[in-house]
Amino acid sequence: MIVESPTKVASIASYLGDGYIVESSRGHVRDLPTGAAEVPAKYKGEKWARTGVDVDHDFEPLYVVNPDKKSTMRSLKDALAQADELLLATDDDREGEAIAWHLLQELKPKVPARRMVFREITPKAIQDAVANPRDLDTDLVDAQETRRILDRLYGYEVSPVLWKKVMPRLSAGRVQSVATRLVVERERERIAFRTASYWDLDAVLDAGDGAEPPLFPARLTRVGERRVAQGRDFDSHGQLVSRPNETLVHLDEAQTRALASSLETAPFRVAGVDSKPYTRKPYAPFRTTTLQQEAGRKLGFTAQRTMSVAQDLYEAGYITYMRTDSSVLSDTAISAARAQVTQLFGSDYLPSAPRVYASKVKNAQEAHEAVRPAGDTFRTPAQTGLRGDQFRLYELIWMRTIASQMKDAEGFSTTVRIEATPGDGEPCTFVASGRTITFHGFLKAYVESTDEPGATGDDAQARLPQLREDQALRPDSLTPAGHETRPPARYTEPSLVAKLEELEIGRPSTYASIIRTITSRDYVFKKGSALVPTWLAFAVTRLLEEHFPGLVDYKFTAQMEDTLDEIASGNAERVAVLTDFYFGSGGKPDGDPAAVSATGPESRPDAAVEVSGGHEGLQQLVSELGDIDARRLSTFPVGDLGSDVVVRVGRYGTYVEDSEGRRANVDEELPPDELTLELARELLSKPMGEERELGTDPETHRTVVAKQGRFGPYVTEVLPEDAPKNAKPRTGSLFASMTVDTVTLDDALKLMSLPRVVGAGADGEEITAQNGRYGPYLKKGTDSRSLTSEDEIFDITLEQAEAIYAQPKQRGRAAAKPPLAELGPDPASGKPMVVKEGRFGAYVTDGEFNATLRRDDEVATLTAERAAELLAEKRAKGPAPKKTTRRAPAKKSAAKTTTAKTTAKKAPAKKAAAKKTASPRAAASSSAG
Repeated sequence: MIVESPTKVASIASYLGDGYIVESSRGHVRDLPTGAAEVPAKYKGEKWARTGVDVDHDFEPLYVVNPDKKSTMRSLKDALAQADELLLATDDDREGEAIAWHLLQELKPKVPARRMVFREITPKAIQDAVANPRDLDTDLVDAQETRRILDRLYGYEVSPVLWKKVMPRLSAGRVQSVATRLVVERERERIAFRTASYWDLDAVLDAGDGAEPPLFPARLTRVGERRVAQGRDFDSHGQLVSRPNETLVHLDEAQTRALASSLETAPFRVAGVDSKPYTRKPYAPFRTTTLQQEAGRKLGFTAQRTMSVAQDLYEAGYITYMRTDSSVLSDTAISAARAQVTQLFGSDYLPSAPRVYASKVKNAQEAHEAVRPAGDTFRTPAQTGLRGDQFRLYELIWMRTIASQMKDAEGFSTTVRIEATPGDGEPCTFVASGRTITFHGFLKAYVESTDEPGATGDDAQARLPQLREDQALRPDSLTPAGHETRPPARYTEPSLVAKLEELEIGRPSTYASIIRTITSRDYVFKKGSALVPTWLAFAVTRLLEEHFPGLVDYKFTAQMEDTLDEIASGNAERVAVLTDFYFGSGGKPDGDPAAVSATGPESRPDAAVEVSGGHEGLQQLVSELGDIDARRLSTFPVGDLGSDVVVRVGRYGTYVEDSEGRRANVDEELPPDELTLELARELLSKPMGEERELGTDPETHRTVVAKQGRFGPYVTEVLPEDAPKNAKPRTGSLFASMTVDTVTLDDALKLMSLPRVVGAGADGEEITAQNGRYGPYLKKGTDSRSLTSEDEIFDITLEQAEAIYAQPKQRGRAAAKPPLAELGPDPASGKPMVVKEGRFGAYVTDGEFNATLRRDDEVATLTAERAAELLAEKRAKGPAPKKTTRRAPAKKSAAKTTTAKTTAKKAPAKKAAAKKTASPRAAASSSAG
């Protein structure tokens, strides 16, 4: 039996017994070549070998085995030689189906081979899967291969355009570029946003001594017949939006204070009470995307961290398969959940009939279940013995599953309308709202979080006293409250996942990798939990929108997912889809009728350029770019139109520039909407390249200047005009305590003299003091020792230096210092969080993971929540992968297991040129049968 992950091997082998050898493929065993070195010699001269896809011959892929997987393949072949049957037990999705197909192609088994699937790792699930194998689903394999080829052609054809016109080593991707565009568009909205101010009048009213509670809040909603304007009534330009059949009053501070004053002695009375029943149904069990969103909101997990922890829980047998777009629970799971509801909450919380949830996701695989606790009975979190992140995520999944089979929450929502008329003005209407929950139902187990700032949860209650119409009230207080409209909130990981799912872009299993890709490629960075685009992302997105509009069109990207689903269900053909995408609706240039798309116009890029045959394909788009003004694409105005200041994305970073040619660097972690015209002018007041003359070196008689450079402030000497071309001026970076405005000539001469020779040690080897990337240090041969301050570079004596070298080398670790701050226990690990000073600056640690503080983080103001977030991000990245060498398997053994945990790395392999004819997977299907 071959599974994907090595962590599954031991548990599955224990369930199967001595008659089975269980091995792991460690993920994909073959893929398209990633570089020229991986292309087999026989294909070196082929023009298509660079992409690994022969576009002229039915998009035939070239698969190669990555060198890192050759030992794995040898091990699998050795194990197969001992077997009388092969069970391909890779994950039950397109990727898993493709891995199984690639294994068949490489292993070429001479024994019967069958496909087996399971969605939870429990003894019963494994035994059932063994007893009910199936044939390989070649349609799923075709869908995965089509997606892989689409992504390869997109990346390899579009990325070089970015290299030439924006910056080297950039990347474009079919889904990543669209996700980046979403984040950029939100930032554009924030840049264009203009604030509007408005005022409210909040009242606290007294219902009398017998009322419970006697005091309750209300807000002014109308003055006469005019409704009081709220934030939702202003557009993004700060203008009040008029609505049909409604008149608004925009209160300012003076009007609101005058109203408050006039209403202090006015009589208040209840004009109407509207009370109606309140019912809230449970949330559906988790799908992949809803799990990622809730883990982000409730636990502060990134999408990647959620999927990593969920993978561990699945492989250890605690939950069902975590990559699913289905909300369906099996009858077994429903029975287990209902039994636990009765056990933990009582029969009053159990509905008379099981709750059934239908998937709302288009093309959801109903064969999959929702993400739920594994098994016929559910373990409570306390019974699992889990700790840390695994405990917290399991608890979340368990609570959500249990809650989905509980009764509705019930209660009453009440709205009270209150009128007050000042002596010299129009009548004013106040409104008070309340909600009382009389039966919590599923809310006893689980309450869903929200992305909306300030939104109240489903379990929130606001009690109002019993009020009757015409009842007199007394104002206890009247408080004018000023507000400002806010720009649209930036995406967070949960809200971006929700948006991608709403647009039907990508698949649940891909969202974590999409977000990881756009952050690792410097298109997006995180500020707190918000996703902020860089100016580089602005430049790349503009180029794609202007020259490849169809490829970053939301509708087209979503329709491509539909097309892949059609291939997976056997209703579309891969060659036709790829031909339409690459060559356009006119088919191949030679007019091959077999290449004409069968997917219809609805699957084509709406924004693509129309040509005589329909729409252009990728090949024509990248070969007929026309004139692209690279400078214009990377230039954006700062401030209002007419400003002479622009921000530019250069090959060495982002900078601002004015009409006089002055330039200044822009911090790469400054959010674009915070680069105001005022800030830009402040930066330009100390422009890059502007010199401050410090004086003349008394020895060389050369002028010494201080400058602001690309890598920070520095001092240098000015060479004479007749200096040799290969002559280099002496330079020196300023210490942290120095600035271009304050550095002196004496300071500059010292800096330019570095490294300073301290003297020769007792062994005769020279010791120097110098400043480096990681701070000041001593160097003797290849032995370096850190200094505690930059001033020591000039002050340290030979005796002091020798004393340092006499001490054992600390390997970068100085003597322990007391923590800078103590922040309490980490919510994930339970260990105390402290802030310490390290070699590279302050960092927060829980004793196991260390996370460096960001530029915006100050030790004095760092909160426990922010520290936990930094540690969570660090923990999610996990340890660096380590390579291990696997020994060849022993001769036949009763049951073979392994606990090796090498990183599953994609790897490719050579493929026969003629892979398929009319039935592309016929050979594989036959073999698997």
